[in-house]
Amino acid sequence: MTASSGLRMYSKTSERTEQEQLINRYAPLVKRIAYHLLARLPASVQVEDLMQAGMIGLLEASRKYDSGKGASFETYAGIRIRGAMLDEVRKGDWAPRSVHRNTRMVTDAIRAVEARTGRDAKDSEVAAELKLSLDEYYGILGDTMGSRLFSFDDLMEGGEHGLEESGSHELEPGRGLEDERFRKALADAIANLPERERLVLSLYYDEELNLKEIGEVLGVSESRVCQLHSQCAARLRARLADWRSR
Repeated sequence: MTASSGLRMYSKTSERTEQEQLINRYAPLVKRIAYHLLARLPASVQVEDLMQAGMIGLLEASRKYDSGKGASFETYAGIRIRGAMLDEVRKGDWAPRSVHRNTRMVTDAIRAVEARTGRDAKDSEVAAELKLSLDEYYGILGDTMGSRLFSFDDLMEGGEHGLEESGSHELEPGRGLEDERFRKALADAIANLPERERLVLSLYYDEELNLKEIGEVLGVSESRVCQLHSQCAARLRARLADWRSR
């Protein structure tokens, strides 16, 4: 065995050892993220599935982490773990076709009302556009929130989801500028949401409160928060329709 080949073998063994140490050290992070997400997902999602996907995300993080880019390994791994879990949940889309159809209907109705009036569409106006009672409209919103997971990528690609970014996707070559412009358009759309919907987004995605906790902050029921969240997502899809059609 030459000195150079021996050095390569030693280097590979050292890398494997370091990788194993990272995985063992941060395995509890996978469990913590899994249970945190579980509280925000439908009952059909199993924590074991989240943890399995999360361990794959942790393994990828241990392979691809570059300390020269500034982020700590825990921060980087947390993004990869969370993204892997969300990707796994999206693969098993549990929403019936009626939810997809109703989601499109609500989005189209909001877009039509706001194009006609030049202002935020009110609940009663959207219900009237759909030829539904207000209770029936709220029922659709509740079903939508109970069956959806939201993603920037879904908005970008014209999907039926809505807001929560997956950290595991690598951008395709040449997509960076388009993605940056989309994020700017999304930020502008969020800034122009009705105040209560904007607050729900902030509490859900920035503060990471669950629906019950948000209801306590706003002084409304959990089901009302659910409705506000779904309506907010539909409003954003309506306002970003031009991006979604590209």
